Amino acid sequence: MGLFKRNPFGHILFIKKWLIRVLGAMTHKRYRGFNELQIEGSEIIKTLPDTNVLFISNHQTYFADVVAMFHVFNASLSGRQDTIKNIGYLWQPKMNIYYVAAKETMQAGLLPRILAYVGAITVERTWRAKGVDVTEKREVNPNDTENIRIALEDGWVITFPQGTTKSFKPVRKGTAHIIKQHKPLVIPIVIDGFRRSFDKKGLRMKKKGILQSFIIKEPLDIDYENDTIEQIVEKVEYAIEQHPSFLKVIPAEEIKAQEELNEMRRWSYKDSENEY
Repeated sequence: MGLFKRNPFGHILFIKKWLIRVLGAMTHKRYRGFNELQIEGSEIIKTLPDTNVLFISNHQTYFADVVAMFHVFNASLSGRQDTIKNIGYLWQPKMNIYYVAAKETMQAGLLPRILAYVGAITVERTWRAKGVDVTEKREVNPNDTENIRIALEDGWVITFPQGTTKSFKPVRKGTAHIIKQHKPLVIPIVIDGFRRSFDKKGLRMKKKGILQSFIIKEPLDIDYENDTIEQIVEKVEYAIEQHPSFLKVIPAEEIKAQEELNEMRRWSYKDSENEY
């Protein structure tokens, strides 16, 4: 790799690689140390093509979710199954991973701008501005959709189709349009525990000893030609477990059993900290 070789967005890959290494080393203990990231399905990552892969996920923090994905993807590609143990996988990271993020979020300070260099595809949200919903939707910027196309042609793209960190908000139709138009391989991811671990931005740790879950599912079955936008939206909602049907009343005894299981997991990982 040439010293000044750039990706399609003009980012110097040498700089990007070192940012991934440094930021990865700085954040590793947030997922394997202070908290425990429980991963399922990482064997799927090694089977994926190098380009035109779209990861869809529910969203809990601005940045911690994406950072965890960079860790899991690179660890999986380096042969680790369902673990991010030993950060040696950061030495030769996958360089063509991108993520969709709101432009106003990525321009709000020095650290977000640095994180943007790692792989952000910034878009102007049509339904939200300055942290509040807007009544008059703005027109979609054609440059935003074009940049997503470029990123898919170059590698993998992570997107959060709800466009917000609030649970059970509707999936935006823009994601379905991207899927139908560019026909990527769609990989669902379901995360949990990040909202309890970090603040809303995902930069500051809020609580230690939290069990974070990260589940990678099989590729979504989509008929790119015949599925309607509404059908794709519904498939995405089910895949990332954000469909309204998931809002059911859970029996109190089931909640208690789950809390006891999480507590057992929390202490079991603390007992294995000497593995680092």
